[in-house]
Amino acid sequence: MNTMIRLVLENFTLSFLVLGLLVSGISLWKQKRPLSTSIIIEALFAYFLLFSIGCSFFYNFMMHSFFGETAARYIGWEQSPFQFEVGTASLGYAVVGFLAFRGSLGMRAAAVVGPSMFLLGAAGGHIYQMITAHNFAPGNAGVIFYTDILIPLIGFVLLGLQWRYEKAAQSLSKYGTSSEIERKS
Repeated sequence: MNTMIRLVLENFTLSFLVLGLLVSGISLWKQKRPLSTSIIIEALFAYFLLFSIGCSFFYNFMMHSFFGETAARYIGWEQSPFQFEVGTASLGYAVVGFLAFRGSLGMRAAAVVGPSMFLLGAAGGHIYQMITAHNFAPGNAGVIFYTDILIPLIGFVLLGLQWRYEKAAQSLSKYGTSSEIERKS
């Protein structure tokens, strides 16, 4: 049991991604049928933002700010005052993720773009550390490295899908439903 808890906590980015998928699945399961594409995208994106951005970055804030020695050791680094700065940056991303959970498309874009730049920059730093310092610690070259790339990709795909379906919905509301358009012509 302790091994499983440790595995979940050490791979928190993947754990929160999976948790978000599970919660969005439960949310969709409770919805009336048939499910539209926009309802599915909304559930996936909202819970992605809540868990993969909000909760994950809040966990990162806690670890770097209050358990810096442990976080540094896991990454393969020495403890540094910069740990707290990474922690407070993570707190900012967490707050934006929580706000974006039920926020506008603009808020959601901010919740994807800012953390994605941080994560992709961190992935670049991990690669640099692997090449120059041969740092293959789990927090540098393990699941964290891969999710530093995967989370932004998923975020941008979901953001693009939501933008596309919101734009389509706006067009429908502007011009009426397809049957109303046909009647007018």
